[in-house]
Amino acid sequence: MTVGESQALSREEREQPMTALDRPGGPTLAEHPELGMSPEQRVALDGPFTTRQLLHLDHALRTANEQTGLAFSVYLGDLAEPTRESAVALHAQIKNNDLAVLLAASPNQRVLEIVTGSLAKKRISDRDAKLAALSMAAAFAGGDLAGGVMAGLDQLSSHAGRS
Repeated sequence: MTVGESQALSREEREQPMTALDRPGGPTLAEHPELGMSPEQRVALDGPFTTRQLLHLDHALRTANEQTGLAFSVYLGDLAEPTRESAVALHAQIKNNDLAVLLAASPNQRVLEIVTGSLAKKRISDRDAKLAALSMAAAFAGGDLAGGVMAGLDQLSSHAGRS
């Protein structure tokens, strides 16, 4: 930086960088997002989210899981018709799906499905899921896909309460 250039840091530069969990203090995930990722996860970096959004989504998922004891999952992509049955079939593939909550969104089809397992349903009512879906749909309509997913995760985990 030369004399006269601004030394003010952006908000992103001031934030504490996230590091790979298997190497505390090591290279940051923002610098090397491929750390700790399988080849399938690396391909996801070409999707609709930035690396930063993926990191925030991952953090939101982990937080929701840890706080509630439920297993939250997100599916983003086209769903086979009928979409509800397709989302239920995806949910059935989740390990311990009785405790699982799946947010399945298909932007191309303009469809959002929230599927809860039998034990998760006792903690997240249909009304709670509908409110979260409305919040997510509003963000999606505004073009904020990542923000919508995070809002939905936050609302659903808040309704589920602590484990």
